[in-house]
Amino acid sequence: MSDVITRHLAIRGRVQAVGYRNYIEYKASVLGVGGWVRNRLDGSVEALVCGTPQAVTEMIECAKRGPRASVVEQVEVSESTEIHTSFSRLPTA
Repeated sequence: MSDVITRHLAIRGRVQAVGYRNYIEYKASVLGVGGWVRNRLDGSVEALVCGTPQAVTEMIECAKRGPRASVVEQVEVSESTEIHTSFSRLPTA
């Protein structure tokens, strides 16, 4: 598992009620990454993505684009040590 990296993403902008979490879940399944996504009470979205460096980089780029109806203003990326092999949607926090 040494080729697996994990990144925590904090996404801000118009990212709730626009299909953003569905978009992230779909991209995660296409790219084969693990982790999770959830809405935050402050209107942002938070995600954790685990996978190969290439897949995680592609997920970060997808997070910056978002689905058509979204307006992504900022994606903060930080390292994490959590490892997830599947991807899920968590409750709002």
